[in-house]
This record gives sequence, structure tokens and C-alpha cells, in this order.
Amino acid sequence: MSDEKTGAHVPGHETLPLPDYDHLPLGSLQHRIRTLDEPGLREVLTYEEAHGNRLPVVEALRARLQELREGAQPSGGSPLAPAPERAPAPDTGSPVSPATTGPAMNPPAHGTPENPAQPRSTG
Repeated sequence: MSDEKTGAHVPGHETLPLPDYDHLPLGSLQHRIRTLDEPGLREVLTYEEAHGNRLPVVEALRARLQELREGAQPSGGSPLAPAPERAPAPDTGSPVSPATTGPAMNPPAHGTPENPAQPRSTG
């Protein structure tokens, strides 16, 4: 895909080095981009400028790109690692089984003299 203004190649969402890029909040994005090298960061920046062009995101990407140019190294983390902004997968199955159920109970009817929680009214 090409940018209509510049004619530059714009990467597709599915080829970005950050999974679910469009759904990352800015705080998470700032940490995740630290794992990218310069070509990967340029790819994300080109995509952002062609699509959302969100000023805080563009500024964060450009600032990190400048850090890389000044000698910073990508962090050792993986951009594919599970993100804290994603809820963990639900547990499957239930721990309840016939072996873990309590004893059978037949509570007394309300208002009977055998039920101490319901005193008999005298009237």
C-alpha cells in the first residue's frame, strides 16, 4: 500500500512488528516500542502517520527513533509477549464435582416451631 501524499510504501496492519498495535494505549505503546529496532520503529511510524496520525503517538515514536539514532539499544523484551492490557484467558472447567459438594440439606419450612430462626408468634 502506498501513501497518496508521498508515494511511500505504507505497511499493512497485519505486518506491523507490534501485535494489536491499534489497540495499545499510549502508556503501553511507549514501553512496547522500546523492543523495536530502527527499521521496525520506522515501519510503525510510517503506518501511524498514514492512518491515525495521533500527535502523542507520533511524538513518542519520533522520540524513541531519536534515542535509537543517539545510540540507545532496543530492550531485550519481545513485542510479541503477552500484553498486560489483555485479560488472561478464562479458566476452563469447574472445580465443582460430586466429590466436592456439601451434604444435602432440607431446610425447615418458615414459621414452624421447629425452626428457631422463626419464633412462633403467640396471639
